[in-house]
Amino acid sequence: MSESNTKTRSSLAINYGSTGGSVKSNELGMRDMQERAYAMRGEQYLLIKSPPASGKSRALMFIALDKLNKQGVKQAIIAVPEKSIGSSFADEPLTKFGFFYDWSVEPRWNLCNAPGEDGSKVKSVESFLKSDDKTLVCTHATFRFAVERFGVEAFDDRLIAIDEFHHVSADGNNVLGSQLRELIARDKTHVVAMTGSYFRGDAVPVLMPEDEARFKTVTYTYYEQLNGYEHLKTLDLGYYFYSGAYADDILKVLDPNEKTIIHIPNVNSRESMGDKTKETEHIYGSLGEWLGTDPVTGFQLVKTPGGKTLRIADLVDDDGNKRNRVAAALRAPEVKTNRDYVDIIIALGMAKEGFDWVWCEHALTIGYRSSLTEIVQIIGRATRDAEGKTRTRFTNLIAEPDASEEAVTDAVNDTLKAISASLLMEQVLAPRFNFTPKNVDSKAKDGYDYGEEGYQQDKNNFGYDEKTGQFDIEIKGLSKPQTPHGKRICQEDLNEVIAAFVQDKQAAERGIFDTELVPQEITQVRMGKIIKGIYPKLPPEDIEAVRQHAVAALNITQQAKKAVLEEDLGAGAGASVVGEGPHIASKSSDGEPKANTALLDGIRKLAMDVRELDVDWIDSINPFEQAYSIISKSMDQKSLKAMAEVISSKRITIDPDEARELAKRSLQFKREHGRLPDLKSSDVWEQRMAQGIAVIVQLKAAQQDS
Repeated sequence: MSESNTKTRSSLAINYGSTGGSVKSNELGMRDMQERAYAMRGEQYLLIKSPPASGKSRALMFIALDKLNKQGVKQAIIAVPEKSIGSSFADEPLTKFGFFYDWSVEPRWNLCNAPGEDGSKVKSVESFLKSDDKTLVCTHATFRFAVERFGVEAFDDRLIAIDEFHHVSADGNNVLGSQLRELIARDKTHVVAMTGSYFRGDAVPVLMPEDEARFKTVTYTYYEQLNGYEHLKTLDLGYYFYSGAYADDILKVLDPNEKTIIHIPNVNSRESMGDKTKETEHIYGSLGEWLGTDPVTGFQLVKTPGGKTLRIADLVDDDGNKRNRVAAALRAPEVKTNRDYVDIIIALGMAKEGFDWVWCEHALTIGYRSSLTEIVQIIGRATRDAEGKTRTRFTNLIAEPDASEEAVTDAVNDTLKAISASLLMEQVLAPRFNFTPKNVDSKAKDGYDYGEEGYQQDKNNFGYDEKTGQFDIEIKGLSKPQTPHGKRICQEDLNEVIAAFVQDKQAAERGIFDTELVPQEITQVRMGKIIKGIYPKLPPEDIEAVRQHAVAALNITQQAKKAVLEEDLGAGAGASVVGEGPHIASKSSDGEPKANTALLDGIRKLAMDVRELDVDWIDSINPFEQAYSIISKSMDQKSLKAMAEVISSKRITIDPDEARELAKRSLQFKREHGRLPDLKSSDVWEQRMAQGIAVIVQLKAAQQDS
């Protein structure tokens, strides 16, 4: 490949404490997250939000066994999105590790494997409901059909556990979502919902607020999980751009010595080369010489130039028999115990959510992914803890938009999706921030370290709980939610709010490319509208509180990242810079790798700024600013200028809803300053509020004239 096609890359390494806390078990054989969930086992409606590999399946076993043996629940039905995930609920000898009961599913009731009675899995569900057996595993589809045939009343006094709960939607066209609402309305069924990414890629709520309010929530963050691992210390997030065919550049990001899952682009996408079989074969050819197929597993054997024979699982092949044999081989016990059983997995729609390969060190995704849920699920494939695995990475290999193409608008749109996804990943993988309004009654919280000077009553304080990995940040002027629902959103669901915000095309386009944008427009007006859309029954004062908490979380994450990047770039010879983008890694004076605590150190450094953090300061920072720097490191000025022109040409005027929101802000401005905003003010936000008033005046005048 020519030198001119070589693209720079930008990556970020996030280091974790490796305390071992999230993988150590208590006297009942429960890990940290499982113990937390089990403490809520008495709840009728329970929502577990926890990352891949944190132990949700076993947590469900503990809870279900307690409900079956102590709470009068007749039976437990576990619904999973696809058959391959059913193996997560195979028999487990839990008493061996200290629990009271063992988990067991009779083979005929695991409908992910069994054919069903007379070939009908729905008929098997009917037989199970009439039996004295206790546990059944089936797919979401089988459960939906069973509810349609037998009605929700057939599931009275039973536990329904829904794995990968983000497949449910409040949209009326989502059958599983509608059935769940019927079950909740009848109120005679127990429900445990589990997901590693509660938000959906389409920004539609999973549950309506009134239904969600019925659930008690257990939240376990990525940060808590990774910080508590025993072996895995560092996660790299990388963004690489290519021109031409991606197969020509793939070896620049694919290391044959790393255990890797490669997700090739959908055949209908812009990045696809048009033939998924040829794309897969091209990857074989790039890696080395094809030797044939393993007769037992169906894995492809490829010999590298260095003499190593790679075992590659091809899940792309259209031949169903071949693909099923490979899929079956990947469910074999050796996958968990033998690191060298398979080296690379190539997939298209498979090997995402629920797929378990503990040895995976690299999740390589080719092409844009508009679904934020999908991206977070893919990251989860590489974040399992395994002996000898200290570092892992997620890479997105992305086509570089060409400013000379007629489809530049589509390129901009796709790029924005990728940027939005990168923003979200940083938020999901960041520590959990608890924001506290600063007032005269504020005091230190138990378990938090407030630095060398300790807690100071006359200042905004910044505390860190090393055990949980949580940060408590006091902010002057921060609105406090008034309703239980508002408090729960601020405590548990800020990621979902931010997910909807960063994938909002209008907010992303203007935030990145509109040079005349007033930051408050997206942090106050647009964010407020998005929150109101997600939680339509939330009172205005709580919408404002949630908005302030969400903006604070976005900005703290971005500021911490900025501090990390600046620290590494200023490290001189100790920093490793790849292309033009910083790859955070450092060495000690003797040349040995040094433990990377850059993220935590960066956040610690931020404490000096946080002490004077207030709401006005929060809203003056554009949360998309760092995204611009990510993309600009890997694109030339011509491409960026062309994209900026596309966005500027579509510049949005103030619509009536935004004008009304600006008018409300103007009244607040008047209360604080004793006057209305001035169109001629040197402050751009004051100008924007004044423009909003002008639009309202024009609208009223038009109504009077009509």
